[in-house]
Amino acid sequence: MRTWGVAMLVMACGTAGFAQGCMAPAAPFMPAELADIRAYADLLREDFEIYFTDAQAYFRCLERERRAVFDEVQQLTQAYAQMIELLAQE
Repeated sequence: MRTWGVAMLVMACGTAGFAQGCMAPAAPFMPAELADIRAYADLLREDFEIYFTDAQAYFRCLERERRAVFDEVQQLTQAYAQMIELLAQE
């Protein structure tokens, strides 16, 4: 019965599934020819600005994920310590 309680404790804390799917932005296309760069300069600038904005959002997403997993690890460390204590009492 005591082992069942430990298993329930560990399962209750379980993994929260924090992965929200941070997606790295795709790098903007950069033409090889100078003439194409000049011809499409406005579009290229816009693509790069969008890329840099999306990259910042990606880094913020990764930081949220890192914090969430860190918090989960702390909780599960406590649950694991409780489990070890309970098993030591048997």
